[in-house]
Amino acid sequence: MPRPIQATIHTASLRHNLARARTAAPDARAWAVVKANAYGHGIEAVFEGLRGADGFALLDLGEAGRVRALGWRGPILLLEGVFEARDLETCSRLNLWHVVHCEEQIDWLALHKTHQPHRVFLKMNSGMNRLGFTPQRYRAAWTRLNALPQVDEISLMTHFSDSDGPPGIAAQMAVFSAATQDLPGERSLSNSAATLRHGGEVVETGSGSLRVGADWIRPGIAVYGSAPDFPEHDSGHWGVQPAMTLASRIIATQELKAGDTVGYGSRFTADAPMRIGVVACGYADGYPRGAPTGTPVLVNGVRTRTVGRVSMDMITVDLSKVQLAGVEAGFGSDVTLWGRASHGAVLPIDDVAHAAGTVGYELMCALAPRVPVVVET
Repeated sequence: MPRPIQATIHTASLRHNLARARTAAPDARAWAVVKANAYGHGIEAVFEGLRGADGFALLDLGEAGRVRALGWRGPILLLEGVFEARDLETCSRLNLWHVVHCEEQIDWLALHKTHQPHRVFLKMNSGMNRLGFTPQRYRAAWTRLNALPQVDEISLMTHFSDSDGPPGIAAQMAVFSAATQDLPGERSLSNSAATLRHGGEVVETGSGSLRVGADWIRPGIAVYGSAPDFPEHDSGHWGVQPAMTLASRIIATQELKAGDTVGYGSRFTADAPMRIGVVACGYADGYPRGAPTGTPVLVNGVRTRTVGRVSMDMITVDLSKVQLAGVEAGFGSDVTLWGRASHGAVLPIDDVAHAAGTVGYELMCALAPRVPVVVET
């Protein structure tokens, strides 16, 4: 039989989470962000759950081709634009919309031969200081694009650096509003955190009022069931559901006495007799190697903890806590590393990531190719 570890993608949860994002910004259209192979879930695996979106947003041409191959004929947006001039040929062939964030991309467009003008999203660096034109150069970039026959409609966008907490979005909203005042075109501002926290708000700036949700929202992590502002709020607060469950089984048990150690480096020492279970899951499956003793895990639906170091193929978990809850656990017991247990209990991926000193994004994206993936429709 195959090794018992498995990831399950929950189509109904994806639909629910997308609807939740729409509810937060009811006047906006929604991009389903599927970059990084749909945050590790698999583009093909999430497609049915997210096809109710108005468009798909991603990074590279290969992923765009996969979305088109699934039968999607609506908008697809390249969030970082093209990386070399010849990529524009693929944009023309696949009818891709793309972000323009630097002068070089405008230069390439000016030389591109196409029968069908391109829809572009002109990105402003309103304070994130990654991609985009500064507010002082933004209008000149818009003017250059607007003069090109290769360009059709120009949409306006930016990306918030602090939408998940202080100092918030007000300063960047004001910068964006001032620099785009009177420029035509649809706006796209909000990632998951801005959408859930502020999507329905209208912000008054010195240049007028601006809806945070604007014309297009870009929900990413929230669509996959993680809270974008954890630990201030958890997934339950935002009403989003896990889109991925990583589950395995106990393949062995050990009875420890006080003073016994567990795993490489003997990092865990039992201070009393206890029972542990060995789980078929390790860092080669994408489980975080840095997860310390105490990282939460569900065994037969009961929340307990890991003990000792994470190995390549195995982790060890405390079964004494499960037995104290009145639940039997041993060889073959169900183990939920994150997501939804068959018993109905939920272990948010954010809880595991927080214990391991990382974020849910990383755990999702780190799911290893050797883990079988099934889609629950």
